[in-house]
Amino acid sequence: MNYDCIVIGGGPSGLMAAIAAGEKGGRVMLVDKGDKLGRKLAISGGGRCNVTNRLPVEEIIKHIPGNGRFLYSAFSEFNNEDIIAFFEKLGIELKEEDHGRMFPVTDKAQSVVDALLKRLDDLKVEIKVNSPIRDVHYENGRVKAVELASGEMFEAGSVVIAVGGKSVPHTGSTGDGYAWAEKAGHTITELFPTEVPLLSDEAFIKSKVLQGLSLRGVGLSVLNPKGKPLITHQMDMIFTHFGVSGPAVLRCSQFVIKAMKKWNLSRVTMSLDALPDFKQEQLFQEISKLIKAEPKKAVKNVLKGLLPERYLLFLLEQLDIDPGTPGGQLSQEKIRSFAANCKSFQFTVNGSQPLEKAFVTGGGVSVKEIEPRTMASKKMDGLYFCGEILDIHGYTGGYNITSALVTGRLAGTNAADYALNQKS
Repeated sequence: MNYDCIVIGGGPSGLMAAIAAGEKGGRVMLVDKGDKLGRKLAISGGGRCNVTNRLPVEEIIKHIPGNGRFLYSAFSEFNNEDIIAFFEKLGIELKEEDHGRMFPVTDKAQSVVDALLKRLDDLKVEIKVNSPIRDVHYENGRVKAVELASGEMFEAGSVVIAVGGKSVPHTGSTGDGYAWAEKAGHTITELFPTEVPLLSDEAFIKSKVLQGLSLRGVGLSVLNPKGKPLITHQMDMIFTHFGVSGPAVLRCSQFVIKAMKKWNLSRVTMSLDALPDFKQEQLFQEISKLIKAEPKKAVKNVLKGLLPERYLLFLLEQLDIDPGTPGGQLSQEKIRSFAANCKSFQFTVNGSQPLEKAFVTGGGVSVKEIEPRTMASKKMDGLYFCGEILDIHGYTGGYNITSALVTGRLAGTNAADYALNQKS
């Protein structure tokens, strides 16, 4: 059986690539090893599907710290506003939420998946599910065929590899595509987990004293060996039985992993600012004022509204301050230390949960070997890559899916063009 374009992988980038190729009028087949398409889409955004982000392109690229700049050319061809228009044309009405995140009005990821599947059907794209790929075959410097595990062989004018990375493996992302990329001559940069909870063996984590405590809008920093912040994110976080998690932690995680590797560290120090709206001196003055107003009141009651109670008691304990002590009995030095701890409580982390537990895979097919406007391989004619198999990774919040849909669009369009031009 001959196809103009075969797309391998039914995630966000593969679905978009198959639609883009189908719109070019070629004979297109989408192959996936799972029993249904769009599994990663169906669970994204907490099952609501954060399809893209409406921030300006510059901002989106800043939120893709892993090679986001590579996407400048791609965004000039097809960008986040084009993604919004694409979905609205499919009948999916979108709404904007905080930080530019775009969701379907239905709040159901499945409605997005269904609209994509309907479009594939309208374009008569052939779909093969439950069809693991054994190999991708190349001949004389170009793509030749795709071989299924069943032994069936399909010749193809072009192939788009859209099988994802190694994170969230239950959706089918198990790293299958790296071998086919290497066979074509591509470099796979080292894989690592990003957007992943962090581990800590600090005594307070082991004793679970803060387990389950959420802190809102804190400033969390990753420090270099000299104690200077590498990155700071102001978001929510949570203490767990193994370490720390929550949005601020997920965003900091790749910087922790990179720091461990760069400086060969077994532990990285993080600094937690529980009150980022105060400067330290201002906070010291504020606490002093509260104590002065009611010097006989127990310090834990004076400071009650300042921090969540469990965290307040924890910080007092760190400084050997009895929470029942009348505020007026505290020395200026103790008050200063407490203010400093509110602004910069430091603790160490010693790694992250594994890649399989991460939301996003860092590393992948080197973008130096990919044409940025077309997603074509520079190593093999007729071969295209898109989505998370590429060494591109962003924060959660619609940035990875934007990258997947944009690269998918370009890969599918250009793969079909290439195949159809070869025929004519």
